[in-house]
Amino acid sequence: MKLAFVVQRYGLEINGGAELHCRWVVEHMKKFCDVEVLTTQAYDYITWKNHFPEGEEMVNGICVRRFPVIRSRDPERFGRIQNHIVDNEHTFDDELKWLEEEGPLVPALIEYIKDHENDYDYFLFFSYRYYHSYWGINALPHKSILVPTAEHDSIIHLSLFKDLFRKPRAFIYNSVEEKNRINAISQNQDILGDVVGVGTEIHEKFFPDEFRQKYGINGDYVIYVGRIDENKGCAQLFQYFQKFKQDHATDVKLVLIGSSKLNIPAHPDIIHLGFLSEEDKFSGLDGALMLMMPSFYESLSMVTLEAWAMGKPVLANGQCEVLKGQCKRSNAGLYYRSYFEFEEALRLLLHTPKLRDAMGKNGKEFFQQHYTWDVIENKYLSILDQLEKEK
Repeated sequence: MKLAFVVQRYGLEINGGAELHCRWVVEHMKKFCDVEVLTTQAYDYITWKNHFPEGEEMVNGICVRRFPVIRSRDPERFGRIQNHIVDNEHTFDDELKWLEEEGPLVPALIEYIKDHENDYDYFLFFSYRYYHSYWGINALPHKSILVPTAEHDSIIHLSLFKDLFRKPRAFIYNSVEEKNRINAISQNQDILGDVVGVGTEIHEKFFPDEFRQKYGINGDYVIYVGRIDENKGCAQLFQYFQKFKQDHATDVKLVLIGSSKLNIPAHPDIIHLGFLSEEDKFSGLDGALMLMMPSFYESLSMVTLEAWAMGKPVLANGQCEVLKGQCKRSNAGLYYRSYFEFEEALRLLLHTPKLRDAMGKNGKEFFQQHYTWDVIENKYLSILDQLEKEK
C-alpha cells in the first residue's frame, strides 16, 4: 500500500505541533507501507515564506516532495480578515478568502494530488484548517483520510469546515473531545474514525543531576516545555506563578524550555533555558516535580504524554477541554480555571509527594495503555484495513 502524507511543513528542524506529529507517524508507518510526504517549502508557520528547496528530498529515508508557496502570509492582513469573519456576519466567499490568507497558498501541491491520484492508495491530510487540506480533500474525497488536529476555537465552526468534515473516507482523531466536537458540528458519526493520537519517543537514560549542574538550577522546580507564547497560556502562567510566589514562602522555580514569542518576566525564580536538545529536555523533565501545561488550545499535547510516560504529574489549564479530559481520564493531573484553583492545585502537588507519585504512576499506566507506538501503529493499520474491506 502506498500512502501520501500531506502536511503544511515538514523537516527535522520543525520540532512541534502537527508537523512533528506527522513526521513521527510517517517514520513509524514506513515499516508497513510505502510512504511519501507532500508538503510546502515553508519553514516559518506565521508567514509561510519559502525556505526549503523546491522538489524532492530524502528526510530520514523518506521521500519528501516540496511545492512552492506562491504568496507569503501577511499577518496583519490575515488578522483583519479573521477578525471580520469571527465577529461579523459573512458569506461563504468571505470564508474562502480567509482560507486563502490562512494558507499556505500552494496550488501546485493540489495539482500534483489531482494528477497523481492513481499513484497512491490514500492521502492522509494533517490539520483541517489549512489550504492544502481543504482543497486536497475536495479534490479526492474518496481517497482522503483526515487527521484534523482540531483545537476548540471559533474557526472550526465556519460553514466551509462543516461541509469538509462530511467528505473524507476516514478520520484519525487526537482525543475524545476533538471527535465529539467534530461529530456535533457535522453529524459525521457515520464516517469511519477512531481516537488515535500519537506516540512519543522517550530517551532510555536521563541525567537530571547533570542537567541541574549544566544550567545552574538549585532546589525544586516545575517545568514548562514548548513554544512560549500567549496562545499557549504562557502569559497567564507567568502572572499566576509570580502571584503564587508572593503569596507563599516557597523556593520552587519555574523552568522554561523552548523558543519564546513573549517577553519573559525578570524574576529570579523564572528560568528560561531556550531551545534544548532532546537529551537535555528529557533530563529536565526527569528532574522536575511536575509539568505545567497552561495552553488554552490543544488537540493533543505531546509533551503532556511525554511527562506521563516518565511518571510525572501535570498541572493543566482546565479551560482547554482536551487537557481537562486527559487529566480526568488518566487521573494523572490536576487542572485549573482561575488563579485560586491554580494556587490550590499547585500548593497541593508541591506539598504532597505521595500524591505526585501516585499521579505519576497513573500517568505512566495511561501512556502505556493508549500511546505506545505499538498501539498507535495498530490503530492506523486497523483503519486502513477497514477501508480496504469497503472497496
